Amino acid sequence: MNKLNHYPQSGHCYPDLVEKTDGKIVAEMRSIIWKDDFQRINDNFLNVLHEQLKSGSKILFCAKVSYNPVYGLSLRILDIDPSWSLGELEKEKQQTIEKLRKEGIFNTNRSLTLPLLPRRIAIVSVETSKGYADFCKIIDGNSWGYAFFYMLFPALLQGENAVHSILNQLERISSVQDHFDAVAIIRGGGGDVGLTCYNNYELAKAIALFPLPVITGIGHSTNETVAEMVAFTNAITPSELADYLIQKFHNFSVPLKNAQDTIVNKMTRLLLDEQAKILNTARYFKSVSLSRLAQSRNEIQQEGKALKQQSVYFFQRKQEQYLGQQVSLYSRSINFIQVQLKDITNVERNIKLLDPANILKRGYSITLVNGKTLKTVGDAGEGTILQTILADGNIFSTAQSVNKTKNNDERA
Repeated sequence: MNKLNHYPQSGHCYPDLVEKTDGKIVAEMRSIIWKDDFQRINDNFLNVLHEQLKSGSKILFCAKVSYNPVYGLSLRILDIDPSWSLGELEKEKQQTIEKLRKEGIFNTNRSLTLPLLPRRIAIVSVETSKGYADFCKIIDGNSWGYAFFYMLFPALLQGENAVHSILNQLERISSVQDHFDAVAIIRGGGGDVGLTCYNNYELAKAIALFPLPVITGIGHSTNETVAEMVAFTNAITPSELADYLIQKFHNFSVPLKNAQDTIVNKMTRLLLDEQAKILNTARYFKSVSLSRLAQSRNEIQQEGKALKQQSVYFFQRKQEQYLGQQVSLYSRSINFIQVQLKDITNVERNIKLLDPANILKRGYSITLVNGKTLKTVGDAGEGTILQTILADGNIFSTAQSVNKTKNNDERA
């Protein structure tokens, strides 16, 4: 069934049927499914395949052929066998798996390394999806306060256009992959309906080769799709996927908390041990200090006594030396004074000999002019009154004439 051509208003379908051999069309014809038949067939597909009847499905059908001279040959589909289509879908799934394994990329995404704390998540989902809402509620409301950053890349997650829509968003994420740690494909509600797109080879290949770990939570618990098989990890529901991410933080924080507790316990014991050592050291130090102080006090007392004795002995010696020096100084002083007295006596004797009175007695005289000693003839002139002092009196006279004695040079 190349195209379903369902018209919701009337409820009728006009499928285009194509049969191919070796990739070439060998038969092609338009058919019709009336509204009541379509509802019955579609419900049957949902019960058996968990998929609605859709374009591109291989079908085994029961039909009624009729001919009208005006409208020509017509083919009315009365029923479609979902069991046969189920086998075709499983066959497509196995072919996709086999092709991915043959290309050696089946486990490529699983071989990537998820960061220790995957906190930056690119989400491929529908904004109105209940699964997306559940995922965000658990992530944002975790009671441990783990901080996540996530960004929605909206896509159709079921139906004919799902593969193309998801591939477009994966391509967008790939262009900004440095901003994210992982990609989450979240699909909530609908059970197993619309899961055949996740067995598509192109979608599975894109997930397998994606440069970031891809984690899935597409909301079913029965048959695992190829997309989930090649993803880094998958969860049954979006809620379980959110718990998986939170558990990653637990895996880091719990050992960290245990390590913290271990460090605190060991440090507490270490501090207690060190405190005990310090107390013991303090007691020992106090005991040794008291003993040393007592010993030092005795040593000081002994030193004090010795110093007192030495001081007394020293002062006695100094006193004896002082007395001896005093006696020696007194003796030297007496001798010095006696010598000085002799010198003074001699000086007095010489002074007396040089006394002008004694000189005058030896026949010398002193001539004064105006009360001043006459030293040169230039200080007196004719008529100058002269006073001549002799040993026994004074003579006053008047100069009659002044004759200056010539020196040797002039005489020569």
